[in-house]
Amino acid sequence: MAPNLENSGTAFLVVCLAGLSTGIGASVVFEPRMVKLASKPVLAAGLGFSGGVMMYVSFAEIFPESRTLFEHHGLKPAMAYFWATFCVFAGMLLLRMMAFVVHLLDKDEVHEGQAPHEIEAAKNGANENNETTENTPADAEAGKVEERALSPRREAKHLKTIGLQTALAIAIHNVPEGLAGYVGTLNDPSVGITLSVAIAIHNIPEGLCVALPIYYATGSRVKGFAFALFSGFAEPVGAVLAWAIIKGTGEDMSYAVYAVLFGVVTGLMIMITLDELIPVALRYDPNNKVTVNCMVVGMAVMAASLCLFQV
Repeated sequence: MAPNLENSGTAFLVVCLAGLSTGIGASVVFEPRMVKLASKPVLAAGLGFSGGVMMYVSFAEIFPESRTLFEHHGLKPAMAYFWATFCVFAGMLLLRMMAFVVHLLDKDEVHEGQAPHEIEAAKNGANENNETTENTPADAEAGKVEERALSPRREAKHLKTIGLQTALAIAIHNVPEGLAGYVGTLNDPSVGITLSVAIAIHNIPEGLCVALPIYYATGSRVKGFAFALFSGFAEPVGAVLAWAIIKGTGEDMSYAVYAVLFGVVTGLMIMITLDELIPVALRYDPNNKVTVNCMVVGMAVMAASLCLFQV
């Protein structure tokens, strides 16, 4: 029997909770001392763990399910494998197109690879430079005067722009994550919940990246927190999109619709891992001291959960 919407309520709940986890990261603006705990190794470990979970479940659970559903739809095994594979690469292409849009919105990508306390240090350092740096007459006469630091107003505007661009970029790429979590939970709540936990883990530093620049730019902790929370609301949007696709077929138990969705979700999760989680983790951890190890741990946790639910 094909998956159906019987678990829809659970699926929406776990996706919403995963999206709201951006608020956990953003909440550190209410206690600045917590910012220093979000060190590069900690962030790299969390991203590596999340990548391991998503990569393992993609190949071990969701892709095989797509192929099986194509077979139940009436395709021969060879053609079922072909179309499942096609859907995987279609999902990968879809995420690359979305990444291109995100790049246009966030060309500088200043926030990536910076630990939260470094954003704070950079902001404070810029303000100190504003107070102490003066241009010499020789520089002025030579026409080589350089603005060594932004004025306080321009600095605030720049930080606010970074925060807003980051919020919009993260919101866009959270849509396929919500779709993945929803479809995974429909098929198997245990798998979907584990997947959503992995998504929630890597949403925490994303919340930090949105909240801190806006907080430092506006002086409002509430605004920083609110914009970070907004970026996480895109995940339920992805869940609603998946639900609409399924309901749009007019039958909850369409093998073909689920087969396509599972294949596309596999591609989305592979590309989220390869194009976002691991590269950013390695920027936090350039010597790869924790990233791959934590990725393997994530795979092991996902494998263990799947084994336990087979018993």
